[in-house]
Amino acid sequence: MIMKGNKDIKMDKLIEKADVLIEALPYIQRFNRKIIVVKYGGSAMLDEDFMTNVIQDVTLLKLVGFKPIIVHGGGKAISKHIDKMGMETEFVNGLRVTDEETLEAAEMVLNKVNKQLVQMVEKLGVRAIGISGKDGNLLSVEKKLSHGEDIGYVGTVKSVSTEILLDLIEKDFLPIVCPIGLDDEFEAYNINADDAASAIAEAVKAEKLAFLTDTEGVLMDAEDHDSVISEMTISEAKDLIKDGTISGGMIPKIKNCIEAIENGVSRVHILDGRIPHCILLEIFTNKGIGTALLRDEDEKFYKEQEMKEK
Repeated sequence: MIMKGNKDIKMDKLIEKADVLIEALPYIQRFNRKIIVVKYGGSAMLDEDFMTNVIQDVTLLKLVGFKPIIVHGGGKAISKHIDKMGMETEFVNGLRVTDEETLEAAEMVLNKVNKQLVQMVEKLGVRAIGISGKDGNLLSVEKKLSHGEDIGYVGTVKSVSTEILLDLIEKDFLPIVCPIGLDDEFEAYNINADDAASAIAEAVKAEKLAFLTDTEGVLMDAEDHDSVISEMTISEAKDLIKDGTISGGMIPKIKNCIEAIENGVSRVHILDGRIPHCILLEIFTNKGIGTALLRDEDEKFYKEQEMKEK
């Protein structure tokens, strides 16, 4: 049995680190100067360590040549604030009714989160600008109904003023967007962060759209957390919705993904935001850790890599 000295072990670790960088190289080359929209929400926003990991990931993407845009939610933080204030919550078809008081609370919490994220990015040496969908009429909305029923000040995106975001990117800023928009009468509306991220990604023709969620990705078997589907085309996704494999709260998320791809986004990723550095693991490694959706005519990249390795 050959024993390795400390020097050899240290050298092996250094070589492993170099291998990781080399594995990332083709992905950096492939997506350099491309826009990636990251929707940040869920439990990953309630834990300081998770927040740090996500912001480090996005900042690194910026520093290696990507053009990231963060669109953040704040649903759990808003719920926590509303409960703390003793405000009554009304639901219609499982959706929170957003009255004037609730909208005011939501906007306050979202703005606080927005500036916290800006501060974290700036601390890492990258210039960030936090903006609301109100600013420059970035997100123009119309009232959203739930099965024909009024749910208050909840909007759906009609249009995105892309020049604002593209100008910020051109000036080397990282835009961080708060999902509040204005209708034609300049009334403010809360927007589902998934919907806002999808609309922005479609409008700027993003190369990638990444959803950070509280799930591992799309599972082939809901009871088996190791059955994550690494890649699927939009046709395969539609079939999985039809046969019931994709169900519950994952359905609207997948429909957002499909719509984004059909409207110009190259690839959409669903990632578990609770996994440290999930964005880097998905984008810069051959296997990935979440689920990637792509156009029917595109070749599955992870399959392509596996064939090269054989």
